[in-house]
Amino acid sequence: METKAFQRIYTQLTGITKATVSLKAQGVANEELAMVHGRLAQVVKIMGDTVTLQVFSGTEGIPTNAEVVFFGEPPKLKVGDDLAGRFFDAYGRPMFGDSEIDGEPREIGGPSVNPLRRKQPSELIATGIAGIDLNNTLVTGQKIPFFADPDQPFNQVMAMVALRAQADKIILGGMGLSNDDFLFFKNVFENAGALDRIISFVNTTEQPPVERLLVPDMALTAAEYFAAEKQEKVLVLLTDMTLYADALSIVSNRMDQIPSKDSMPGSLYSDLAKIYEKAVQFPDGGSITIIAVTTLSGGDITHAIPDNTGYITEGQLFLRTDSDTGKVIVDPFRSLSRLKQLVIGKKTREDHPQVMNAAVRLYADAANAKTKLENGFDLTEYDERALKFAHDYSEKLLAIDVNVEVDTMLNTAWELFAKYFSKTEVAIKNELVEKYWPAN
Repeated sequence: METKAFQRIYTQLTGITKATVSLKAQGVANEELAMVHGRLAQVVKIMGDTVTLQVFSGTEGIPTNAEVVFFGEPPKLKVGDDLAGRFFDAYGRPMFGDSEIDGEPREIGGPSVNPLRRKQPSELIATGIAGIDLNNTLVTGQKIPFFADPDQPFNQVMAMVALRAQADKIILGGMGLSNDDFLFFKNVFENAGALDRIISFVNTTEQPPVERLLVPDMALTAAEYFAAEKQEKVLVLLTDMTLYADALSIVSNRMDQIPSKDSMPGSLYSDLAKIYEKAVQFPDGGSITIIAVTTLSGGDITHAIPDNTGYITEGQLFLRTDSDTGKVIVDPFRSLSRLKQLVIGKKTREDHPQVMNAAVRLYADAANAKTKLENGFDLTEYDERALKFAHDYSEKLLAIDVNVEVDTMLNTAWELFAKYFSKTEVAIKNELVEKYWPAN
């Protein structure tokens, strides 16, 4: 950021903590950017004429007579069509020595869309992953988290969704990515030749954690440009929201705010809602759909981060390793898309709702059979068939490495029904059975 003639410059700090500095200043706005002793900072609190600034790279070594230069504006992102295919840092600056974007600067972190301007979502957004498209179908304008243990390959799943999803633009917001994961995303996108529709904003583990707080706003500002002004279908992938919340916690703790549940700030709900509520279906066709990874600490679903997330979002997707096949699957019991009924059987084939329900019911029968087996009870002949069905269902449909169209998923399910069960046991409407039951 270049210095301007009218910028206010101060040289007397009244307080320094690990992440913030305070000083007396007038005419300063909330979220305004500043340079403190050559380090980028942002206004986080104004009490009378006392201004508190969050220093992104930390305050170590900053003297009390440090020079503070206010920029007079909050963080901005230049938006334009040539955002596509590029990687940016948390400040929206091009990475890898790329040229600056020639676009219009937009303030990040603005309000979400007025509910009166929203349309009820009704368009399918297909990912090619059967555990999602078949059982937990996503709708444009939806907000949904992936809950996963830290050892699950959630970033690989995100990359798969980015490559397979039927969307005009995919925007990746990476927070606290390891260098390996960052290079993985970069190589996958480049090798697939998909860069022309993917935009990435990245903060890695080597960079200050506080910078992560800018990433979702950068990603969603770009998303709003393409959805609202270009009427495009935009899918925003955010990973990892747990590391985003940890950064919120770092800042609030260093500002001596009293923590809430699980050491999280009391503002956690509104901080998360501010991001997720940017998901929207516009009346003229553009949309923003948000899928965000939330890693679970020790599988704890009651932790403040997933707990708050569950109240805000419209369902959740659970990843787990299937003990029978050894493959990572989207768990049909713990996953839920609260909007799927808006599209299944309407934007997909008529048999979709019944096939989905029958498959999950039969999978539940197999789970009961497995419990009987583990407790030393004899299995019935039906139990044996249900267990074989569950193995094939997991391998051919639930596994995240299955990449097929929705109709193919439905046909595969019918083939598994016919292989292991009678028409009566499957309990689907007769007219659908007559139409779709495989002919040997």
